[in-house]
Amino acid sequence: MQIPLDYYRILGLPTQSTPEQLQQAHRDRVLQLPRREYSEIAIASRRELLDEAYTTLADPALRDVYHRNTTRSQSAPRGGEDPPQPPIPTGIGLLDVPEHQVIGALLLLQELGEYELVLQVGIPLLPKKNFHPERSGESEIVHADTALTLALAYLELGREYWQQGHYESAAESLEAGQALLLKEGLFAGVRGEIKTDLYKLRPYRVLELLALPLEHLSDRRKGLQILRDMLQERGGIDGTGDDLSGLTIDDFLRFIQQLRDYLTAEEQQILFETEARRPSAVATYLGVYALLARGFATYQPELIRRTKPLLVRLAKRQDVHLEQSISALLLGQTEQASRALEMSREYEAIVFIREHSQGSSDLLPGLCLYTEQWLRQDVFPHFRDLVNCKVTLKDYFSNAQVQQYLEALPQETTEQGEAWEVTGVSSLQSNAERTFTPPPLRSTVGEAPVSPRRLPPRELRSSPPSAALLPAEGSRALPSGRHSEIPPENHRSRRRSSLARDDRRSPKIGFKLGPLLLVGMTGLLFLASLIFVGVNLAKWFSQPSTPDLAQAPPGNGFKVRLDQPILNLSPSPPANSSVSLAATLTEASARSLIEAWLAAKSEAMGEGHDLAPLVNVLTGEALLGRQQEAEIAQREGYYVEYEHRVESIESLEIDGSEPAADTTTSFTQPPDDPLTASNPLSASNPLNPTSASSPSPTQAIVIAVINEAATFYQNGELDQISSYNAPGLRIRYDLEQVNGEWRIAEITSLP
Repeated sequence: MQIPLDYYRILGLPTQSTPEQLQQAHRDRVLQLPRREYSEIAIASRRELLDEAYTTLADPALRDVYHRNTTRSQSAPRGGEDPPQPPIPTGIGLLDVPEHQVIGALLLLQELGEYELVLQVGIPLLPKKNFHPERSGESEIVHADTALTLALAYLELGREYWQQGHYESAAESLEAGQALLLKEGLFAGVRGEIKTDLYKLRPYRVLELLALPLEHLSDRRKGLQILRDMLQERGGIDGTGDDLSGLTIDDFLRFIQQLRDYLTAEEQQILFETEARRPSAVATYLGVYALLARGFATYQPELIRRTKPLLVRLAKRQDVHLEQSISALLLGQTEQASRALEMSREYEAIVFIREHSQGSSDLLPGLCLYTEQWLRQDVFPHFRDLVNCKVTLKDYFSNAQVQQYLEALPQETTEQGEAWEVTGVSSLQSNAERTFTPPPLRSTVGEAPVSPRRLPPRELRSSPPSAALLPAEGSRALPSGRHSEIPPENHRSRRRSSLARDDRRSPKIGFKLGPLLLVGMTGLLFLASLIFVGVNLAKWFSQPSTPDLAQAPPGNGFKVRLDQPILNLSPSPPANSSVSLAATLTEASARSLIEAWLAAKSEAMGEGHDLAPLVNVLTGEALLGRQQEAEIAQREGYYVEYEHRVESIESLEIDGSEPAADTTTSFTQPPDDPLTASNPLSASNPLNPTSASSPSPTQAIVIAVINEAATFYQNGELDQISSYNAPGLRIRYDLEQVNGEWRIAEITSLP
């Protein structure tokens, strides 16, 4: 049988090789045995071909004859009776191999990485079990060796496709190899190896399939089914089961966050509503966003109404009153929207709403503006079919379908209306809520401060994609530079956890929203109210004072970044006292530095906005960030009076020792993953962050427990809504030595 091989390729040498090179190559190839699964027959066949190649090429006369015969065989036409041969790549000769050496030739092709040629030559041979009729008992062994070679070719070809980013092609090749061995009932160990790769490949396949155009219905359905299989095996988005993908709980949450940008609103709604029944707090939260987005964008208030029981469930664990207020507003239930808003501790959002309700008897103008911009900038971008959605509240409330539904909506009783308050946030356990820094999924984040988002609690421990991966968002600045011991970009999310531990509730907002839409039982009066709302909305949206959300965003998004550690928060600035390097950093000196920082923060954010003390205790971006926030506070006319107490120093690590609490999350591949750096999940990929390196000898990490109370003043008047008391904050301080003194380089809030 003619095999696409030549003696030089068998030995792995060029045609100009010297006798010494031939001898060395032959020795090396003989010593390099194939996988242990191969039989002695296959190994002997391979050795025969190696010996034959060396003997021919080492003899100058035989080598010359071989060159002439190879040239003639490549140029001579094949006779009509010759069996059809596979196409041979240019530059590869043909070798006449007797049947008993065919398995050895296949093995050599496999070693050369010619996986396609192995399949072309080997697949037609597999049904033939009588390769050596003269050799009794060997037929079945050679048949098994052939099946093994083909399966390994499928495996390696699948890995090549994987490295090239062709994930479905990789899966098809791996599945073909697995099916072959299952059919033959051979080599369970190799089948297990292929199966492992198929499981690890699933997140990549999901992203590739769901990223296809929407008209590729069958392929996208396939991707969703693979995702459902993974969820079932894991026990849900935040489940602890093993789907054999190699993704931890954190990794899988990132994968889900990345994946959302490839799903439509309907797909997300169906997926997350189903997952919420496990129950799953993460899926419940994502389902709420899908229902709100789809209900508003497609004028289906019945979908928005389905968020109410989900939000009641979530409210037992975290502050979702702002979402409840938005849901009630979109259902025309302004009194419920008012009550929910009164209970919210989202002080940045409340400030935004109050600022844009000036001149009105209630906060409805600001709430409407906040809702519209929040949906457009924070919610819609995470739904594939809603990225460019231009729906406004005016469009929504003037839609006939919406008006008809709201008119028929039964008036809720007082008991039902008070459901928001009954299920207000209760005390959370130390790890009861997981918050996350908001980041872009496909691009790096700029230096401008961004408003914090959170992912809902994972049942319930500190934890998220990418695919995993594999997965843009326009980050927004905070409506104001409010200052607290909690770092700025996670300020709002962290405030929720800390405020939930406080026994006191913030005072109610001093306003009343008059009923605009719910006016009794008569449809005529209800319709008149809707018209009134539409007219007022048009006035509000036509005002030229609509803010630039890059500076004053409404904020209740919850985006998770895949290219940064989840709990990597910005630092805070200190006071006019620092810890000298001359003295060894001790628990006492660390406490002194932290107290100096807290005093400096009080000065910077106080009525005088004195920035000078910050320079003595902060360094790097921590210093720049706190200076900018103090300047914003002064410009916007507010200040804060802090009361601080360093309750305890939990730990102190210096000189490159391991940190006491690592808040970064590594999202690297398992060691045996066949992917290389070209893999979207590789450590070098921006979607694949690795853990921060250990601190150098000029660095230290201090973890302290801080009690913080803050009283906010806006234009000289007490701002009770923004004021808070947050005892028991666990804070990590990363210290660096600057000019012989310890400075705080980063501040991170811990669970």
